[in-house]
Amino acid sequence: MITAESVKKLREKTGAPMMDCKVALQESQGDFDKAVDFLRKKGMADAAKKSGRITSEGLVHAYIHGEGKIGVLIEVNCETDFVAKNKDFQAFVKDIAMQVAASNPLYICEKEVPQNVLDKEKEIYKHQAAQSKKPANVIDKIVEGKIQKYYEEACLLKQPFVKDPDKTIEDLLKELIAKFGENCTIRRFSRFQLGEGLEKKP
Repeated sequence: MITAESVKKLREKTGAPMMDCKVALQESQGDFDKAVDFLRKKGMADAAKKSGRITSEGLVHAYIHGEGKIGVLIEVNCETDFVAKNKDFQAFVKDIAMQVAASNPLYICEKEVPQNVLDKEKEIYKHQAAQSKKPANVIDKIVEGKIQKYYEEACLLKQPFVKDPDKTIEDLLKELIAKFGENCTIRRFSRFQLGEGLEKKP
């Protein structure tokens, strides 16, 4: 028998909606761990569908690194205040702020890269590749590979996670969406480095 208490416990653990928790417990015949796995798999499958939903709750978090040498201010959004108050969501926000401090991304995702920046990068890569005297189709593939590498360095979602390089930040975000069953987005960030842009003394 599935009790209201077990449904509540599963919701507190996963952040998933009550009805989804009830179905997960029914499908797993009351096995709590299997119910958690069921919700995770279902959430991963539904993550793409949720990407268009409005996220107006969430957290703004400040992170200071290196004895005050680097500071990050970041906003991560979700759909409900319930998720915003969840410790796993809060831990994710802190991890992303730390990622920004450590890896210094310029953008959140590829579509934020201005076209003029992309064109300039392609021009540089094409010039470099042309020195190899390879055929044009090979040069195009080399340039495309370098652009993908640029995205991995410049775009937060494409960067390897500093705590687990086998995962990207995009992977972590999808896992978060799957866990809570609602859309979550990294909306914006600012990174400050002490003395950045100032002329240094010789």
